[in-house]
Amino acid sequence: MSTMQPNPNRRRFSTWLALCAGGALPLAASAAAPFPEKGRTIRIVLGLAAGGASDAQARFVANKLAEVLQTPVIVENRPGASFILATEEVIRSAPDGYTFMYAPSSVVAQNPQTLAQVRYDPFKDLTPISLGARGPLVLTVHASVPAKTVQELIAYVKANPGKMSYASFGTGTSSHIYGEAFARQAGLDVVHVPYKGGSDAAKDFLAGRVQYYFDAAPNAIQNTATGKVRMLAVAAPKRSPMLPDVPTMAEQGVKGVDMASWLGFYGPPRMPEAVVARLNAALAEVLAMPATRDFFRQGAYEAESSSPQALAALTRSTYDEWGDIIRKLGLARQAQ
Repeated sequence: MSTMQPNPNRRRFSTWLALCAGGALPLAASAAAPFPEKGRTIRIVLGLAAGGASDAQARFVANKLAEVLQTPVIVENRPGASFILATEEVIRSAPDGYTFMYAPSSVVAQNPQTLAQVRYDPFKDLTPISLGARGPLVLTVHASVPAKTVQELIAYVKANPGKMSYASFGTGTSSHIYGEAFARQAGLDVVHVPYKGGSDAAKDFLAGRVQYYFDAAPNAIQNTATGKVRMLAVAAPKRSPMLPDVPTMAEQGVKGVDMASWLGFYGPPRMPEAVVARLNAALAEVLAMPATRDFFRQGAYEAESSSPQALAALTRSTYDEWGDIIRKLGLARQAQ
């Protein structure tokens, strides 16, 4: 019986393969560029027109984030369709961390349940990065309306059935649902006028073309300073520390219009964990800065970060809570 002799060429080839395989790991590691690449621009997409409270917050954060990450960070406004255009753009973006969005809770908790145009799944198509801020909506009324309390507003609207109107950020947004919940609770015959964001709604509201408006607190404060509108109530479970003299809706006899709103940062699906972690840490640093907290508090918002997991849990719980309200109001999958 013959015995097969070892092939020295095969042994040398195996040794060469082993050396190559051993060297492949450092080569692969060096091929993955660190995030972010210095000088490469990061985009924060916002589904609202420039000039509103969320836009101001996003731009403030972008400037500070650029300092922390040592790379340019810009805000790109993509208004329209109740944040759908902006959300779809982010979902289509490369999951490399250079594009993410700053979005109100309505984008993930309300729009998917009220708007027929929404095709995204907030739990599968978006990557939670960090919470950004919490703050209430405020019921504001135009100065031409003779009402200084919620009950006076109710009486005035009832005395003018079908003639009064309220503004919202857009169909299916929190300001719309709050407005509808208020109308149902108080038995009001009133017209809903949706806009493409807070800045567009503010123009008609300040001009008196619509009579009242559940507005974001920073906008409400700014508009009240003009003398053309009044703040009647905070739509939150308790009074805002920044607006201590403004009572809640419940204090004035209207319950069920009291869910505090929030905003968060979301990226495209399938973002690498390391990239999410880097952005999360950078945002946590920015949102904890005294300058950031002071800026947000000027608009009655609290800057607040979170882990990605905590934002995911908040998204789910807010979605479920709003789902109950939306079904009770008959607003499920309502088209614009």
